[in-house]
Amino acid sequence: MLNIVLFGPPGAGKGTQSQKLIEKYNLTHLSTGDMLRSEIAHQTELGIKAKTLMDAGLLVPDEVVIGMIDNQLVANKDAAGFIFDGFPRTVAQAQALDELLSGHLTSIHLMLALTVTEEELVKRLLIRGQSSGRADDQDEDKIRVRVTEYNTKTAQVASYYAEQGKYKAIEGIGEIESIFNELCAEIEAVK
Repeated sequence: MLNIVLFGPPGAGKGTQSQKLIEKYNLTHLSTGDMLRSEIAHQTELGIKAKTLMDAGLLVPDEVVIGMIDNQLVANKDAAGFIFDGFPRTVAQAQALDELLSGHLTSIHLMLALTVTEEELVKRLLIRGQSSGRADDQDEDKIRVRVTEYNTKTAQVASYYAEQGKYKAIEGIGEIESIFNELCAEIEAVK
């Protein structure tokens, strides 16, 4: 089983690259946002708990998100591996994920981080905002806040995986295929 954390700020190209990696390595995509929406739609116990918290304007606690990931691991026990998207975002989440995966007799093999300059991210997100209609991609000030938030909170998670020898930074500016080939080279090195 191959488990990858795909990391990068908004606009780094995670969506594009994760789809290519999923296809090439037959991985299951685990997006915490998608899982939350699915659990709520199916009115599972975790979904009801999450919706109650979200409706009150509160963040969904780590144990609820870990529970949803556990449900996905059980539901996809024959998967070739997983790409974790949007999780973990804190060291506590990374530690909880390690513990959960250990209980399933697996682990994170690699954290691939797409690195892109702030100016390039702003440019990409403003372009995406024109075509997607997403309000958060149309306001440069909001984009810069999101990038700063990412850089502030996730640097510690990168250090956590670096200490384990699992962190690899990949330049996220360039041709999509070139970036994909670099990501694949890092994956092949740990397979």
